Amino acid sequence: MSRRLALALPSAALLVVGLGALPAQAKPAGAVDGPAGACVTHTDAVGRLAEGAHGKDPNSASPTEVANAERMFAQALKDRGLHLDASGRAVDAAGRAPAAVVSVPVYFNVITAGTKGNIPQTRITKQIAVLNAAYKTAGFTFKLVATKKTNNATWYNNLQPGTAAERAMKTALRKGGTDTLNIYTASLGGNLLGWATFPSSGAGSKMDGVVLLDQSLPGGNIANYNLGDTATHEVGHWMGLWHTFQGGCSGQGDQVADTPAEASPAFGCPTGRNTCSSPGNDPIKNFMDYTYDACMTMFTAGQNARMKAQWAAFRG
Repeated sequence: MSRRLALALPSAALLVVGLGALPAQAKPAGAVDGPAGACVTHTDAVGRLAEGAHGKDPNSASPTEVANAERMFAQALKDRGLHLDASGRAVDAAGRAPAAVVSVPVYFNVITAGTKGNIPQTRITKQIAVLNAAYKTAGFTFKLVATKKTNNATWYNNLQPGTAAERAMKTALRKGGTDTLNIYTASLGGNLLGWATFPSSGAGSKMDGVVLLDQSLPGGNIANYNLGDTATHEVGHWMGLWHTFQGGCSGQGDQVADTPAEASPAFGCPTGRNTCSSPGNDPIKNFMDYTYDACMTMFTAGQNARMKAQWAAFRG
């Protein structure tokens, strides 16, 4: 059994791309050095790190955070008359699960600085198609409601989480309720590919949503990270999933039974990698690892069940 946690306490989940993968203006600031082979800035959230950088993710979950997150999740289910069955599904007292298919309305906010960042609609359409393909087996479909383009250089250039610019942007633009996915694209600072709010901390608030580097959408210019799976990964966090390597070989983990334990994030596409003595090779093809977009192809049945349960608890 995997021992990982879909942690709901941090306000956002970050993706960070390594040196050389982004244009020269995106340099990491305040990075920490370490053995994990990646580079990340200090934040209040977790990071997806790309191959070829240096440092380690400083935001591992403590046992207290794990326990608190699970209590919040369990209480939210209880408040709705639900509980988890043996397979991790959210069910009512009669054993009935929520709707098999959930349609998620999407508002796509394209932030620009003049002509910079002016993503064509064709790339947005392809991004929605990538999400629908990835989440089909989980029972989620994404329907684009509207695309809004906003020319604001302050919001576009060097956008980072937790800043006044992020708050102003989301306060002005966010639409919909707890079930609505708002996506924002911009030129991100700190070598970030994107970040997302978690269900328990963001659902329904003005800050709720996913922020993406504009060039990470399908057809972008970020080598190995331009097939649209930055969005897939971040929407996974928005749905309540944590990284496959959360907790390492012996940590509390993501509470998903069928994601094999993984000592550290994988980079590139290292087929056959096995960093823990527990059964199963590392889940390098999972959307919640750190591998290249082309390597990411799947969620497990347990992750699918957890997303539906988190949805029922916080967004349904």
